[in-house]
Amino acid sequence: MKKNIFTLLLIINISYANSLFLSGDKTLGVTLGTDSSFESTYTVVGANVNYFIIDNLSIGASYQAFLGDTPTFNEVTVPVTYHLPLENTTYRPYIGAFYNQTFISDSSYKDYNVLGGRAGVSLQTSLNSFMSLGWVQEFSTSDKNRNKKGYPELKAGFKF
Repeated sequence: MKKNIFTLLLIINISYANSLFLSGDKTLGVTLGTDSSFESTYTVVGANVNYFIIDNLSIGASYQAFLGDTPTFNEVTVPVTYHLPLENTTYRPYIGAFYNQTFISDSSYKDYNVLGGRAGVSLQTSLNSFMSLGWVQEFSTSDKNRNKKGYPELKAGFKF
């Protein structure tokens, strides 16, 4: 029985191969999670959109709000991501870079910028949806806050 289920999943995955991340595709994703910053824990909500300017290469924009404690802050990010084209597979390794601007509600803190990169693998879960698991590395460009931060990311999205 397990062998039949595995075979069925493999056939389904192969049938979806190479139907995502094509020129002209648009993807939409949502963010929901928690993060710690400024010695506080926040609920993070957000959304992102990406547009594939050529096969496998997307540019996008995302917004995240950090809520539930003070100071509250908002982030706007511009990412560029490249999914490596592999033949006949639903697994796609990706690499990317991003620029992030953080706006803080409390005037005793300065807004700051972050440059970063990401790498991981995306899995096509249906004809129009995917999940990604990877690693993000951030490098703050703030004068007072020159630090590095790395963390895992889990994303889900769909194309339209």
